[in-house]
Amino acid sequence: MVKLMTFAAFRDEHALSFAVANLKERKISVLDAYTPYPVHGLDELLGQRRSRLPVVCFVAASVGCLSSLWFQVWTSAQNWPINVGGKPMVSIPAFIPVTFEVTVLLGGLVTVAAFLIRSRLFPGRQAVMPHLNVTNDGFWLAVEHQTSRLDPAALRTILENLGGHLVRTEERDL
Repeated sequence: MVKLMTFAAFRDEHALSFAVANLKERKISVLDAYTPYPVHGLDELLGQRRSRLPVVCFVAASVGCLSSLWFQVWTSAQNWPINVGGKPMVSIPAFIPVTFEVTVLLGGLVTVAAFLIRSRLFPGRQAVMPHLNVTNDGFWLAVEHQTSRLDPAALRTILENLGGHLVRTEERDL
């Protein structure tokens, strides 16, 4: 699907945040903001929700913890009960290192997999960026014309008045 997009570069994070707030007041939705480092408060201005990755990590780590404990208890007390040195069959202190390692391993691997799937970062996918330097030295806004209800010239004028430079309108295949 080809969409008409307008991209604007800003000098610093304050100008970018001011532009996002001003566009929000005008009921113009900003598709995305590109910054070289995290800008405090920009997520709230863009209306982005908090990530659910911590919940995914907690569930995966809990599954790893419980499954490793169950497996160790099952193997030492039920499947192959061998009394070694008079230890009890279910020796929880001996199970702690393995349980910790499996908890961290499963929590980390599932969280990374969930992040990659949710972000649609599949192998071989080409990134679509408004400019080559967008992620290392610029503060950029992307506005989609279908949601802005403005013609490209009017949107360009608004962005330039808000401090945007290098304002360009392009067709993007999203």
